[in-house]
Amino acid sequence: MTAVDHKGLFKQRVRRWADKLDVKIVWLGVRPMRNKWASCSTAGHLNFSNELPALKPELWDYVIVHELLHFSVPNHGKLWKSLMRSHLGDYEAHEGELKRIAGNRAPQRTC
Repeated sequence: MTAVDHKGLFKQRVRRWADKLDVKIVWLGVRPMRNKWASCSTAGHLNFSNELPALKPELWDYVIVHELLHFSVPNHGKLWKSLMRSHLGDYEAHEGELKRIAGNRAPQRTC
């Protein structure tokens, strides 16, 4: 499977999660990002690192859900953590894996 195929599958997965979480996406981009795996804006814009589609889908889900939840919960407090757990279970394991993958190079943060 090519990088373009992975990018298309990744975007489809973002849209499926957005539908499930009832989030309206105005713009969806996959592009080079130096310091983050993803970012979102209150205007409905989502950007994801172009490195993500090469990773396993479970890590996609972590970053996708992480960002989509920020449309309704702007911080990483108890509610956000509870919602992450309800959608992904042990999401902290995925968070740790992404940190290991990033190591000393960017992207290192999710938002």
